[in-house]
Amino acid sequence: MLPVFKILKKDRQTEARWGLLLTRRGAVETPVFMPVATGGTVKALPPETVAGLSARVILANTYHLWLRPGPEIIRRAGGLHRFMNWPRVILTDSGGFQVFSLAPLREILEDGVRFRSHLDGAELFLTPEKSLEIQEALDADLRMVLDVCLPYPSSREEAERFTALTHYWAERSLKWWKKRDPRGALLLGIVQGGMFEDLRRQSARTLVSLEFEGYALGGLSVGEPKETMWRMLEVTLPELPEDRPRYLMGVGTPEDILEAVARGVDMFDCVLPTRNARRGTVFTSQGTFHIRNAPYKEDFRPLDPLCDCYTCRHYTRAYLRHLFQAGELLVYYLLTLHNLAFYLRFMREIRKALREGRFAAFREEFYARKGA
Repeated sequence: MLPVFKILKKDRQTEARWGLLLTRRGAVETPVFMPVATGGTVKALPPETVAGLSARVILANTYHLWLRPGPEIIRRAGGLHRFMNWPRVILTDSGGFQVFSLAPLREILEDGVRFRSHLDGAELFLTPEKSLEIQEALDADLRMVLDVCLPYPSSREEAERFTALTHYWAERSLKWWKKRDPRGALLLGIVQGGMFEDLRRQSARTLVSLEFEGYALGGLSVGEPKETMWRMLEVTLPELPEDRPRYLMGVGTPEDILEAVARGVDMFDCVLPTRNARRGTVFTSQGTFHIRNAPYKEDFRPLDPLCDCYTCRHYTRAYLRHLFQAGELLVYYLLTLHNLAFYLRFMREIRKALREGRFAAFREEFYARKGA
């Protein structure tokens, strides 16, 4: 197996690492945050703007693109990169999260998942092989195996059953993968196990034995206490090989990302910066606030005095509040741009701190700034 990940430097006081993810579209520095482009777009922003914010990887959703516009249309367009005008790395999930989020519309079977489309009620059947066929049509650079994301809380019996099914699907996915020509794409396995330490360890060991090119940690940030999530990371990450990327799916706030980096995670995605922007929530170096609140009606400062994004250079809180209150579409662009700029700058600062051997100090400074 060709090398897919290189550690450039490890922090001395934590498990954090600065690395390079090696893809067919070039090397990507880690830790990295991947903006979410569910339906082939980062909501409210053109791809050129997202690229201009320094994003190197985006995440697209296999399930949603399967339903609309359909993988064959995207294949005929030349793949998702050409279809959406994104020349950099794309990771596609497997559809497994929809097994979790669309619970009333699906049935989990040994062979796969039977869905009712949330669009028109049509019956669909997603298997591990079908998921990879769709991702092949999309021509994603990083692809995920189909898994079962457990809700919180789940019983021991449920966790054992569905973790075993995730492993079975992982084996089937690899068997299918090895018969194809992935043309340099990378396939990642997904660790499950619910909130049970021994099942998490067992799941990690099973997937490592199958020799994936990277490993994701699924079934976290699904409503469990933060302390439980950190504990699941702490028991799982030591079981994963150091020379493979580690991806924490669907996480999270800046604090979540910082703490996961400290425990050895390399890759992140989350809808928070984009979804919260559309709801008027702004991420800043001093914490979050809601632009719709009355105190900002006559506040002529930028969103964040430490931010040099386009929004902060040109617009005030008062103007942005006016746009939000008036329902003007421009506000979604401006707030989304700022929130993503904040997240991507935050990741650059983490990488810089790791490169300079001062990650622990950066972590302390981050919390001191928020508490000020």
